[in-house]
Amino acid sequence: MDADWPTDVETGFDMVTMNPPYSAKWSAAKGFLQDERFMDYGGKLAPKSKADYAFLLHGFYHLKQTGTMAIVLPHGVLFRGAAEKTIRETLLKNGSIYAVIGLPANMFYNTSIPTCIIVLKKHREGRDVLFIDASNQFEKEKKQNVMKEEHIEHVLELYQNRETVDKEAYLASFEDIKENDFNLNIPRYVDTSEEEIPVDLKALTKEIEETNKAINETNATFLDMLGELTFADSETKESVEAFLKVFGEM
Repeated sequence: MDADWPTDVETGFDMVTMNPPYSAKWSAAKGFLQDERFMDYGGKLAPKSKADYAFLLHGFYHLKQTGTMAIVLPHGVLFRGAAEKTIRETLLKNGSIYAVIGLPANMFYNTSIPTCIIVLKKHREGRDVLFIDASNQFEKEKKQNVMKEEHIEHVLELYQNRETVDKEAYLASFEDIKENDFNLNIPRYVDTSEEEIPVDLKALTKEIEETNKAINETNATFLDMLGELTFADSETKESVEAFLKVFGEM
């Protein structure tokens, strides 16, 4: 990636798909700030320790003005700060990020971490972003989670409709994203939490009272039974009487 494709080769693609190595290292040499692939993103480069945005910008640069790009990356690219935030913010202000799709964990053999698909387009009129939480759209098969055809079709339907769907998708305006300080972490936009069932305090109190009553009645019966016992020696009798005294005070 440090060296671009030969400049005499046509590299304007209608579609770019990428699944690069996650958070790989690269040189991040300052000279890349003069590279057309990386030069227009707030004077920042992807950090040396995480080349995720370097891969993204490399692919995005070679996308046609009317093309669409999809890249699989770790979730960290959605919310990490410093240089990555500057690059992400620039992409959002340009309207380049079209959708963010959260995938299930344990989808790939080389890593068990959950990943996401970032979809990008050039020269869009709007700056809204569609968020889809597809983390539960899978079937477990042996060691891997697999998205079956029905799961993929469901995600595609959400993507094509581009509408907010409770617990599955959210179409965020640029203002929404700005209010979140350009953080694209999916749970900020798609709430998948389940509401807790409200506790009926009156019913709970009645249940506790009935339980305590049953315990007291059982204890009283037990004490009566012990009191009716006869003992072969005085030592045993004294021990039982001491127990009854302590138990009765509880």
